Amino acid sequence: MNNTEKTLAYYNEKAADFVAGTVDVEFSEMQNDFLSFIKQGGKILDLGCGSGRDSKMFIESGYKVTAVDGSSELAKKASEYIGQDVICSTFQDFVPEETYDGIWACASLLHLAPEDIKAEMNKLKGYLAKDGVFYVSFKYGDFSGERNGRFFTDYTEASFNELLKEIPGLEVARTYITSDVRPGRAAERWLNAYLVKRE
Repeated sequence: MNNTEKTLAYYNEKAADFVAGTVDVEFSEMQNDFLSFIKQGGKILDLGCGSGRDSKMFIESGYKVTAVDGSSELAKKASEYIGQDVICSTFQDFVPEETYDGIWACASLLHLAPEDIKAEMNKLKGYLAKDGVFYVSFKYGDFSGERNGRFFTDYTEASFNELLKEIPGLEVARTYITSDVRPGRAAERWLNAYLVKRE
């Protein structure tokens, strides 16, 4: 079983617990920061939508959302929650059929190895409209490998800036460090970045 298969197996097995732990988490500050870059009614790709929490907020705010998740169990639960089909696909296999005004990759690309993150972000950049925004978040640190049954790649500001040198055309609009918003996990830190396509 490779890293992706292990990670998806984890989410399929623990889908109910994962949804229960994330679907009602207060995340409006991040969501609204993201939407501030996007025209009203614009198209958003929610890549790794998990419980569907963010997709639901974007849809209810009047945006057109394409939601994708690699876990069949999470995709099923998110579909029911947001009231529209969620595409079940790994990041590597997913090929968008349109361009987007925003790509939301909240705690999702972090499950890829560094070289795959670079390849995926370069691919997705091609499906982002000019001046579109690409939000990504990673656990803060220097670790890359398996942790708690899943694969993770962490970033610091310095290592993330090195990554961006290999993804030309994306300009950093904003980065900041936040604490985990889930109960009991405030000690965990996250690197958040809003990138704008300028080419």
